[in-house]
Amino acid sequence: MNLNKIDKIILLVGLMGSGKTSVGKRLAKKLNLPFVDGDQEVEKAAGLSLVDVLKCFGEKEFRAGEERVMKRLLQGSPCVLASGGGSFVAEQTRALAKQHAITIWLKADIDILYHRTAGRKHRPFLIGCDNHLKDKLEKYIHDEYPYYQEADIVVETREEQVDTTVERVVEALNKFKPQG
Repeated sequence: MNLNKIDKIILLVGLMGSGKTSVGKRLAKKLNLPFVDGDQEVEKAAGLSLVDVLKCFGEKEFRAGEERVMKRLLQGSPCVLASGGGSFVAEQTRALAKQHAITIWLKADIDILYHRTAGRKHRPFLIGCDNHLKDKLEKYIHDEYPYYQEADIVVETREEQVDTTVERVVEALNKFKPQG
């Protein structure tokens, strides 16, 4: 794949704590593409923080709003797009991603996810889980990893410098052969 002429969205998917935002920002810089954070776009559309959207409207409406935002973003210009943790579960989002994006699953094991999410107050789906965070993360792994497996590329995230992960993402992109 010619990384100098990317004409698709690079969509990073994975659970919260997998590194989508930190890897995405540096990957965008490296590829000379704009970076878009899906969670921030949901907050802008709602005019509220993710925590407040969930609190005020509940999970069903949170997910519906997230799906509308992802639909708009996935039909936009080439960029590096860090999706919200659960947004790739939505069938419409996955279908649009197949059409308009190269999807990269940043796959992290339970220990890395736990280390990166413990004590973080801005993750709405983990609020109040401090005593059973690992159980909650294991449930997300069980429920959502089957959807993430549909991604075009899988890159394991590890305890390493973000730039090292970015280099591994770039290598995977270089080797990627689009279908059709």
